[in-house]
Amino acid sequence: MMTLSSLHSVAKASASQTQAPGLPCRAGLGLKNEHFNEVLKTLPDIGFFEVHAENYMVAGGPFHHYLRLIRERYPLSLHGVGLSIGGEDPLSLDHLARLGALIERYQPHAFSEHLAWSSHGPVFLNDLLPLAYDRETLNRVCAHIDQVQTALKRPMLLENPSTYLQFQHSTLDETSFISEIIRRTGCGLLLDVNNAYISCINHQRDPMGYIDALPLHAVGEIHLAGFAEDTDSLNDRLLIDDHGAPIDNAVWLLYQRVLERTGPIATLIERDNQVPAFSALHAEARRADQHLLEACP
Repeated sequence: MMTLSSLHSVAKASASQTQAPGLPCRAGLGLKNEHFNEVLKTLPDIGFFEVHAENYMVAGGPFHHYLRLIRERYPLSLHGVGLSIGGEDPLSLDHLARLGALIERYQPHAFSEHLAWSSHGPVFLNDLLPLAYDRETLNRVCAHIDQVQTALKRPMLLENPSTYLQFQHSTLDETSFISEIIRRTGCGLLLDVNNAYISCINHQRDPMGYIDALPLHAVGEIHLAGFAEDTDSLNDRLLIDDHGAPIDNAVWLLYQRVLERTGPIATLIERDNQVPAFSALHAEARRADQHLLEACP
């Protein structure tokens, strides 16, 4: 019978995957400061932890103290939210340098960023904003990713976005845009199943059709999260990527269907708002681990 301890080695044997080197093919959790002490005290059976890079771009302090201790015991994934890879401005060399220092310090098993923009000139908007999908934007994003991968001396994973609007002058659909980025830059794909579901519901598309059109061979990590629900000005269903609720059953079902196509891939449970007790997040991680076991060949 397949066990969690053998899951990673089975997945590595599959030639069809481009799993980030060393990232365990298990469920992981976003590391929250509320849980530092509990993690170190109980050493839970978790595949890996992920942190937002921008929370650690200082020389010292308590966050680094705890992350160092946890990194000694668990694999780490580093997730960026502030590079503004889709922005019109050049990438911040200072941000890249601090990111490089952080990667050198902790040697994470994977680094990822968003297909989005969040700054314009000196203004940082503290949000992940959508792009127009056209050739000009494509060339700019590819150049930025090439710059990041060269500076960091490692491939990165690019996360598909959650969106609430579309640009009328886009000339490419999102999956073609992402596929071309991956073909041209050699970066991997961070497949956020929750983002795919949110965007497709908001834009009245088929979520599985969207995922099937992505380069699934390039997926190096999967994200799962919860969402909030509202209605738009036309009284249509509007999903909001707030990471503030348990993973919805529709997203679990979509995740299961994704694994049927990809096989087991390291999967992160994200929760950034209304963070519950560690036990609640651990339960979701165990549920993801069960799906990963079932997806083994």
